[in-house]
Amino acid sequence: MEKNTILAVVFSSLVIFGWFLFIQPILYPPQEPEPSYNQDRRAPVESPVIVQPESGTVQPAAEETIQETLVPEEIPEKEERVVIETDLIMAVLSNSGGDLVSYRLKEHHDKGQMVEMILPSVDENGIERNSHAFTVAFGGINARPIETNFRISRPSPLVVEFSQDFSVQGYPEPFTLSKRYEFKTGEYVFQLALSITGPVNMPLNFGDDAYTLAFGPQIGPNFQKLDARYEYRHYFTLANGKKSNSKLNTVNDSRFTWAAIASKYFTVIVIPDNTLYSLSFSDKPEPGVPSTSRMYLIRPPLNSAIANDVFHFYLGPKNQESLNRYDTGDNGFKLRDLDITKAASTSGILSPLETFLKWLLNICYKLVKNYGVAIILLTLLVKIVLFPLTKKSSEASIKMQALAPKIKELQAKYKDNPAKLNTELSALYKKEGHNPMSGCLPLIIQMPLLFAMYNLFNNHFDLRGAMFIPGWIPDLSIPESILNFDSPLPLLGWEALRLLPFIYVASQLLYGFATRTPEQQGNPSMKMMLYVLPIVFFFVLYNVPSGLLVFWIMSNLFTLIQQVLLNKYLARKKAAAVEDEPPMVIAPRKKKKN
Repeated sequence: MEKNTILAVVFSSLVIFGWFLFIQPILYPPQEPEPSYNQDRRAPVESPVIVQPESGTVQPAAEETIQETLVPEEIPEKEERVVIETDLIMAVLSNSGGDLVSYRLKEHHDKGQMVEMILPSVDENGIERNSHAFTVAFGGINARPIETNFRISRPSPLVVEFSQDFSVQGYPEPFTLSKRYEFKTGEYVFQLALSITGPVNMPLNFGDDAYTLAFGPQIGPNFQKLDARYEYRHYFTLANGKKSNSKLNTVNDSRFTWAAIASKYFTVIVIPDNTLYSLSFSDKPEPGVPSTSRMYLIRPPLNSAIANDVFHFYLGPKNQESLNRYDTGDNGFKLRDLDITKAASTSGILSPLETFLKWLLNICYKLVKNYGVAIILLTLLVKIVLFPLTKKSSEASIKMQALAPKIKELQAKYKDNPAKLNTELSALYKKEGHNPMSGCLPLIIQMPLLFAMYNLFNNHFDLRGAMFIPGWIPDLSIPESILNFDSPLPLLGWEALRLLPFIYVASQLLYGFATRTPEQQGNPSMKMMLYVLPIVFFFVLYNVPSGLLVFWIMSNLFTLIQQVLLNKYLARKKAAAVEDEPPMVIAPRKKKKN
């Protein structure tokens, strides 16, 4: 293999290394929380006054004190829980605020337990406590959520209603807040109908807004840490048919069709009944929840004493199959034409290529019923398709090796005249019919495919929980292990001993050893690149998903076999070309006459 080819391979590897270590964190930087939510909000308006029925005292309803003054007339003595169960989900609701405190997915598991989409908080003693999601607060996002116990009604087994009455100064009659949850069999979507009904001509506004509906504090399943490669949280909105990333810790007043918090494999999506709501996402840390992912839906001021708002929430897997039903209308709530599958689609210029590779991977899986084997088949298929490019690159390398003596001669002759050297080199390449970039160009063309395959094997939902080799690789979406440590190793931070990274390094070193050229053996910098770079990648890839390493290892092995066969073919071709050349005839020297 020629020096330029090796340089191209090294350059490509450095590009990959730099992408995941430096470029990706820039594309998905951690968002710094802003000091206040209200920096970009409208100017405050005069707040209403709330009366406590027990004492009759009057207090201004500032956002931070609204809930202290909103005391209902009839309070259930204790908290009650309601369990809703369908074929797909198990939800637990509490009459404390009428909130959802647990939402587990029956068909998806995390460490032997059903995936919990509402992660619990942890108290000062390290004990998990239920978190409340879909809370309601009177006012904006700085208002305190309602914690009062509500009355409970069960119109049907999959429907539960919570209601409570509150009073406002100047109105003898209270207003009623109700939250109605409706679930359906076979759905990851549920409907939340929120209504406020008060006396005639009583404006129900608290500060700048009527109320705020919030999801939080974090979506599941459990994770070790959030980063841009192994687990993340992305925040999307769809407006005018276009999906875009949303800023954190600011209020967005633009009209949107739906909004989503997406993790690597699961997502929470809100679909409001209209586009009048403002939206905010937050990742501000809270006690017991060091990393949050909150969503706030802010209802603008009410012009009447009655409001009936309907929201649909999707809490489930982030895959095309589960989401597509809510675009086609083939669902119990008759939702359609929402482009909701965009919440699961990849973005960027490589997304069509990644979608095509996913389609090929699923075809391979249908043939073998094992995603590990399917990854191997897809890798082999890609190598076969790219073989012409690989062959062209190898032939170009052989050609460059043949021209190397003439190139060195020209470099020595014109070492003090770079312009003349370039002219002579161009003339030499033209004479020999060789393009010096022809060896590197095929490798560069393959780079987008490599990035697309990396994203596919790192994020494809169907790899979650997919077993490859029982007892060793039970889940292709997480790192495998052959020995778990009681505590992380010092300096390295390894929590387990993994075998695949060692196999990867061995395959990479074997490839470099088998394809090295005499020129590389005598070049210390080349030798360092060939043997040190795989060691660097060993640490970079140590904790990546197993499916990704299976792809990388098999790619190295197939490339090695391919290169060995190519070298033999090119050697025979070169030998045949030498045999076909006419013998060189040396004319005898004429004797000079005296």
